[in-house]
Amino acid sequence: MAAGEEKLREPFLKNEKRYYENCPGCKVDQLKDTKSGLPITELFSIWIIVLCTALPISSLFPFLYFMIKDFQIAKREEDIGSYAGYVGSSFMFGRALTSVFWGLVADRYGRKPVIIMGTASVVIFNTLFGLSVNFWMAVLTRFLLGSLNGLLGPIKAYACEIFREEHQALGLSTVSTAWGIGLIIGPALGGFLAQPAEKYPNLFSSESLFGKFPYFLPCLCISLFAFGETLHRHNDDDDSCDVSYDALESASAEVKEEEGREATPKKSLLKNWPLMSSIIVYCVFSLHDMAYSEIFSLWANSPKKLGGLNYSTQMVGEVLAITGFSLLVFQLSLYPFLERILGPIMVARIAGVLTIPLLTSYPYIAMLSGFGLAFLLNCASVVKNLLSVSIITGLFILQNRAVDQDQRGAANGIAMTGMSLFKAAGPAGGGALFSWAQKRLDASFLPGSQMVFFVLNVVEAIGVLMTFKPFLAQRHD
Repeated sequence: MAAGEEKLREPFLKNEKRYYENCPGCKVDQLKDTKSGLPITELFSIWIIVLCTALPISSLFPFLYFMIKDFQIAKREEDIGSYAGYVGSSFMFGRALTSVFWGLVADRYGRKPVIIMGTASVVIFNTLFGLSVNFWMAVLTRFLLGSLNGLLGPIKAYACEIFREEHQALGLSTVSTAWGIGLIIGPALGGFLAQPAEKYPNLFSSESLFGKFPYFLPCLCISLFAFGETLHRHNDDDDSCDVSYDALESASAEVKEEEGREATPKKSLLKNWPLMSSIIVYCVFSLHDMAYSEIFSLWANSPKKLGGLNYSTQMVGEVLAITGFSLLVFQLSLYPFLERILGPIMVARIAGVLTIPLLTSYPYIAMLSGFGLAFLLNCASVVKNLLSVSIITGLFILQNRAVDQDQRGAANGIAMTGMSLFKAAGPAGGGALFSWAQKRLDASFLPGSQMVFFVLNVVEAIGVLMTFKPFLAQRHD
């Protein structure tokens, strides 16, 4: 008995749990057990990393209409939406091609290399996008930015692994909140900072770099933010978050070594229906959200005669800034409470159902003007994005509960591939749909923007139906 125990690593007991020295997995569990309070440091680290990947995705939407117009590639004003959709889709198409690869790299070599590579790609290619001189340069830089940015999958796995069970909903809520905030603050930055020589002539000359490249300033600011995060990840050595991160890297490697020695095959992720069903539903809602983001800015920027709001980039930025602040308050306070009471699936269903009448009201909001238009548009934007991020958070939770720790990187890579393909279709399809709708303003059935929001509602309804059994399954240990 004693001889057998000597062959084992020395254990020590704490809180009736058994930990082993020099065991990375035990270090992770011990760290979680000793931190009973709110994990502020880890939450902040996740928040910043996810912002780095989310900000450049949609920061271009408020000015994309004007950027395509400046490229002079669209022959008619109604065709601008189609070309804008191609630029918006190129990022997600690039990411769809490489998401599984980055997930496998994260599982094999750790999360840190993927995160550093992702933030570095933002620094380089987002900057180059702001310096685009023609349509094809814009498409290429966005494609390369998406291809080399594999941040979201690994950070979702990390958020699920490092937090105690009672904080996992908050951890994944932080991911989806930072993602949602990035998709809101990004356009807000784009709206406020694009065309600075026109908006702020006292600060920026028309002959300056920012006058010659009117869409460079928002891209530069986001790239500088990502550059600061890259330096932080290199230099911050004594943070407890890094300790837990390193332990997770070692734990994943140790699990893989054990698998190699024991030769026990894992169940194929593609045969894991709780995982795959949640990913498919996630993809449908992602298609809807990305198409909405593209359409909202095009609709707000387009002239009144075409059914739009005739908003400037700055006015769109103001709407999205208010939405971003509201999203932050909701996700950090109310969502974890709702998830504990109703569960992630029920929250997603309710949010999906409420989205449909809300979007139906958008064409009628466009008929207003002045304060009434501004007030109702801000309210609708806030509510729409709160509902969307609630759905995505619930699906994040289901995906990470469906697999074990050592497969989460690959599982999130599959999820990112599917999501990226659907999100690539979102801007392209949304832009084409928007251009087509503007050419049928006098149609008897769903004229103009009514058709746009009707199609968005059809996609949302399909997503809601897919959250019911027998399609959506949950893992039961």
